[in-house]
Amino acid sequence: MNLSSADYLPYGLGTPDFVDVGEYKVHRDVVPYLEKLSALVASHGFSLRIESAYRSFERQLSIWNRKASGKLPLLSAEGVPMPVPSDEEELMYAILTWSALPGASRHHLGTDLDVVDANACPENYEVQLTPAECDGMFAPFHSFLDQVFGSDSSFGFNRVFVPGRGKIRPERWHIAHLPTSRQLLDKFSLDALRHIYENTEIACKQVILARLDSLAEEYIYPYFI
Repeated sequence: MNLSSADYLPYGLGTPDFVDVGEYKVHRDVVPYLEKLSALVASHGFSLRIESAYRSFERQLSIWNRKASGKLPLLSAEGVPMPVPSDEEELMYAILTWSALPGASRHHLGTDLDVVDANACPENYEVQLTPAECDGMFAPFHSFLDQVFGSDSSFGFNRVFVPGRGKIRPERWHIAHLPTSRQLLDKFSLDALRHIYENTEIACKQVILARLDSLAEEYIYPYFI
C-alpha cells in the first residue's frame, strides 16, 4: 500500500498543518473559531483552558501500551482503577472504555480539544478529566457549554463522545470543531489503519487485527460525525 504523507494525517502521522496554542498544537483552521468560543466563554465568567489537543500516533500508542502494561492506570466504566486483565481481548476492551485506538483517535486531527474551566481549578490541582470533575467543580462550565452547543453560536464546535453513541464512555470535556474534522476524516481508510497496525508494536495486536472490522463499527465510525 503506497500512502503519501497527506494520506497518513488522519492517523496521527505525516506532516500536519498545526499551530501552537499555548503548549498544545491545534489545526490552523480551528484557531479563529477557538478564539471566538474562548471569548464567549470568558464573557460569562469562565476561562476555557486546553488540557489536551493534537496527539501523534506515537503518543496515543504510548498511552495504549502503558495502560496495557499497567504503567498507566486502567479505569473501569465507572472511572475507578481496575486490575489489568490477563486475557488479551478483555484487556483490549478495557482500554477502549476510555482510550481510542492509536490511529483512530480524534485527537490525531488537531481539531479536537479536552477543555476545562481554569477559573474553577483549585491552586496546584492536577486535572484528571473524569466524570466526577465534570459533575463537580466543572459542572457550571459544562452546563454553559451545553447551552452553547445547543444554539446557533457554537462556532462549529460540539461534543462527540455522548451517551448512546458508540461504545466509548461519554467525555464532556472533549469538544471538536466538526467542519474541519469532517474534511480530514474523509481521508480515513480502515485498510490503511490495518496496514499501520501490521507494522506496529501495539499491545493486543493480534486480537485488534482479528476484530478490527467490528471495532470500527463500535469504536471508530460512530464518532465520525
